[in-house]
Amino acid sequence: MAQPTIDIHAHILTEDTIRFLQREAPKVAPKLSDVDDRFGTLDVAGHGYRNFPRGGWDLERRLQDMAATTVDIQVLSVCPQTFLYAQPAELTAAFARIQNEQLAKLVKARPDRFLAIATLPMQSPKHAADELRHAMRVLGLRGAQIGSNIAGKNLDDPELDPVWSTAAELGAFILVHPINVAGADRLSSYYLTNLIGNPLDTTIAAASLVFGGVLERHPTLKICLAHGGGFVPYQAGRFLHGWHVRTEPKRNLSISPTDSLQRFYFDTIVHSREALEFLVGSTGAARVMLGSDYPFDMGTPDGVSQVRGLSIAAADQETILGGAARRLLGTSPAQASAANPKFAHTVPQAGLRTSGSKAALEP
Repeated sequence: MAQPTIDIHAHILTEDTIRFLQREAPKVAPKLSDVDDRFGTLDVAGHGYRNFPRGGWDLERRLQDMAATTVDIQVLSVCPQTFLYAQPAELTAAFARIQNEQLAKLVKARPDRFLAIATLPMQSPKHAADELRHAMRVLGLRGAQIGSNIAGKNLDDPELDPVWSTAAELGAFILVHPINVAGADRLSSYYLTNLIGNPLDTTIAAASLVFGGVLERHPTLKICLAHGGGFVPYQAGRFLHGWHVRTEPKRNLSISPTDSLQRFYFDTIVHSREALEFLVGSTGAARVMLGSDYPFDMGTPDGVSQVRGLSIAAADQETILGGAARRLLGTSPAQASAANPKFAHTVPQAGLRTSGSKAALEP
């Protein structure tokens, strides 16, 4: 019997969440405007994002899109625009709690379709560690999504160690997502802030975790790098060579980077069959998981069909489409039932309220 497909990289910002964040801090909280049947304009803390896809907030549209792309389960995470690491820590902590509680409500309402990972106030590591513990032990979330840098600080900053210690203790799944990318002053044209900046900043984050010794000190950390790991899988040899021939990479890493590099997990968002086959071939299927970046236009909505089209063993395809995620995150009995042929990728509405073409959780 086929197992459920699990998309580990899917963002959400519901209207209920927006409403609660507006009550907390209206000048900073997200706002939706210019809404039509396909898009809206999202504004967060004065920064606008045009053509924010409707599936980002409309649960009915999301379930329809999941059915169309044969995704059984999404691992929900917040939209990176709401990380707000440059805001006061108390405000970001309050926003994180609201968003995490809303994620937990979504999972409770639709345990057959959703898992979720938390957002954390990473500019205050103690608050972040406490929120991760609350999110996992109280709310039932499976880990956290964090930015590739914390308001310009790399992820090997010693102040972040309480977060890594807590994540390792709890067995948290950590998705590293690019934000506030390096070199933005030279990437303003041609959408290069995303085309180059996002994978570049993920690469900086990964290199910082490796050469900063974070993965050596916390060998049980489960770190997944968004967008196929940026440039990491394709330049890992350069990292290894540099450690052997230079003194600088050895400052905080006394052993070869090989072990640390082999602890990373990756999503499938590389936009190329050849690149995805290289990723799977170089890392192994057990370290690659289906990702879509839903609902954003730089994602990969046809990820399931892409994986099924790879020239790899069927067992490896199933590992990428859900097996690896099940081992890292676990699934509930309701989610396991998605493998039943009667499931048929329908769009049931139990636990949701619908207003026109919109769907939302009962507050």
